[in-house]
Amino acid sequence: MHELSIASSVVESVLEFAAKNDIKKVLEVKLSIGELMAVEWEQLRFCYAAITKETAMEDSSLEIEQVEATVSCPFCSFRGRPKYWEDGLSCGPIATLQCPECGKAAEPVQGKECMIKTIKYVAGP
Repeated sequence: MHELSIASSVVESVLEFAAKNDIKKVLEVKLSIGELMAVEWEQLRFCYAAITKETAMEDSSLEIEQVEATVSCPFCSFRGRPKYWEDGLSCGPIATLQCPECGKAAEPVQGKECMIKTIKYVAGP
């Protein structure tokens, strides 16, 4: 469950930012997460809510913006959306690093991002 480690890193970074900038209360954190990270958003929100209790981030909202995957194939020069894997056990299609044109290994161009975009907060006295 890498959602817990992502949530922990985000919370740690935001609380560090809050401490350095005399922030009283964090209202919202907006993340940008790439499709290739294969993050379950609801699990991430659950972990975030659990570890923000009794902190300046308690009851803050977590907004997630998905960055679509783009791959580049060094074999056939394809550049665009990757091939998707469909499995009955997963929540939906999963982006792969397989070229949809020739089937060989493609390289990620976009979609591996995981970053804090914005933090809305109330400044302290």
